[in-house]
Amino acid sequence: MNILVIGGGAREHALCHALSRDPEVTALHCAPGNAGIAEVATVHAVDATDGAAVAALAVELGAALVVVGPEAPLVAGVADAVREAGIPAFGPSAEAARLEGSKAFAKEVMASAGVPTARAYVCETAEEVDEALDAFGPPYVVKDDGLAAGKGVVVTPDADAARAHAASCGRVVIEEFLDGPEVSLFAVTDGETVVPLRPAQDFKRALDGDAGPNTGGMGAYSPLPWADPKLVDEVMASVLEPTVADMRRRGTPFSGLLYAGLAITSRGVRVIEFNARFGDPETQVVLARLRSSLSALLLAAATGELASLPPLNWSEEAAVTVVVASDGYPAAPRTGDPIEGLAEIAAEDGPDSYVLHAGTRRDDAGRVLSAGGRVLSVTATGSDLREARERAYRSVERISLEGSHYRTDIAAKAAESA
Repeated sequence: MNILVIGGGAREHALCHALSRDPEVTALHCAPGNAGIAEVATVHAVDATDGAAVAALAVELGAALVVVGPEAPLVAGVADAVREAGIPAFGPSAEAARLEGSKAFAKEVMASAGVPTARAYVCETAEEVDEALDAFGPPYVVKDDGLAAGKGVVVTPDADAARAHAASCGRVVIEEFLDGPEVSLFAVTDGETVVPLRPAQDFKRALDGDAGPNTGGMGAYSPLPWADPKLVDEVMASVLEPTVADMRRRGTPFSGLLYAGLAITSRGVRVIEFNARFGDPETQVVLARLRSSLSALLLAAATGELASLPPLNWSEEAAVTVVVASDGYPAAPRTGDPIEGLAEIAAEDGPDSYVLHAGTRRDDAGRVLSAGGRVLSVTATGSDLREARERAYRSVERISLEGSHYRTDIAAKAAESA
């Protein structure tokens, strides 16, 4: 199978890493890619949000499947353009991607489908914002209604900070704070059949102990030794299947990756948000444990054949990802700094530990430079979380990137309790 992956972050590198090891894949392309992806796939310069350009590239390459990674191209209708060109695409239509593109729309779907979630108000004026903040009290949860590259949510005890974020966004969703640990559960669907992947937990705050500002994610791990063994079945029955059914009833069937961000509250499981694509950095650890053919799974979803796919095969090993971020991330990340130590990790730590590139590029001299806020995702597997953590952090310590930072407590509590 000849596959084209759209995107250029660590999520797409994780997808390409898995696909490059898949015997079903005969050729692998990525657009636009990054310095790490270029080591396992042929990269192409393209505007990932330009559906016509992506579809033309797919036709030119003779791709049998296009996998659209990021949310912005999905909301822009890139998967639609690819399908109109006669090529199967993994990813929802622009209409279905509104589940992520609009927090208000997602709340509407959840209400219609009977999906448990936080009580919320959609606000467009300062007066409405004040009323909603007063209704819920601190800590305040304020979400930009639209796409915000993982930076659209503020959780704060400070009412002025909550108002300021709301004012900077325009239309916002203000909702009650959900207590309890958070879990990410991905499901692959063709609009009818829903196949859950393994749950993971990520770490949103920038600093150890869940301190500092929200980020796109500073690390993740899987499995979750503390989670109820029935969690996946419960979420399938109460969240994922009802949502897919409701989207189908609306005439906008959801096909692709449905990501449920969950809070395990004192009142039961509640949905924090939906995403319309693989999450980053959870994808890194979930795919590290997948033993079935990823290409077969994605193609079955893209062609409506999931019901005939055999059950997925998973490794019992644990996986941990630690994100190395650039100086100034998330407020004002510095870019253009050289990265050292990658060759040492590849030579001495693999295959149990490897580096997935998020924000990198090569200069004219062939050096790998930082090119984003989250620069690298160091991913490791082990017999348990303790071993996976040790391997991941051993590799992290080999990396030299001036001013970079990372959390030292990814999966620490879970490893202790396992």
